[in-house]
Amino acid sequence: MMTYYILIGGIMLVSVIVSQTLKSKFKKYSKLRLENGMSGAEIARKMLADHGITDVEVISTPGRLTDHYDPTKKTVNLSEAVYNQRNAAAAAVSAHEVGHAVQHAKAYSWLEMRSKLVPVVSVASSYSQWVIFGGIILMGIVGAGVGQMVLLAGIIMFAMGTLFSFITLPVEYDASNRALAWLKDNAIVTPDEYKQSEDALKWAARTYVVAAIGSLATLLYFIMIYLGRD
Repeated sequence: MMTYYILIGGIMLVSVIVSQTLKSKFKKYSKLRLENGMSGAEIARKMLADHGITDVEVISTPGRLTDHYDPTKKTVNLSEAVYNQRNAAAAAVSAHEVGHAVQHAKAYSWLEMRSKLVPVVSVASSYSQWVIFGGIILMGIVGAGVGQMVLLAGIIMFAMGTLFSFITLPVEYDASNRALAWLKDNAIVTPDEYKQSEDALKWAARTYVVAAIGSLATLLYFIMIYLGRD
């Protein structure tokens, strides 16, 4: 158990470092105006047009770092700062989100797999922790048997979320690769601006990596409890 706490503590520390570095990078790159003067919204619309995608709308959404692509509504949702600003950070984020729209249009297999898991994971993630803790409590009160069965059910539910976090990795990295390739090939950004965009997306992707590893570590911990090991 102590090994688990040390591992989770290390993962949490890395998560904080990655998150703070990401915020620092975006803050830094948000101060540097793009040479072409295009806003995040304009870049997103141009990338959609260049890929022949005409049924996706680019809209502004409240909040910070709330950028996402909604495949059900077919909207590229850009946070207010990204939507309006004209810098490398905004270019990187807007192109990345359009990268997801391109994946959707091209039926990218990993995105389709993740989309199919969304309904299941949304329910499983909401209740898995409660079911797991309920199973652990029952094991303490009445011993194995029913408690262990409830714990196993919770572990299976939690495993769905862990699987989802790992399937998310190729989806996010591919979207970034599509974004960066388009920014470079179409000379949307200068060489220096490209490096800034690449660096911003690199750190954004690392947040997903840390989250996936943390989820896996927690899943293994629950499995060890189920098996009756410290």
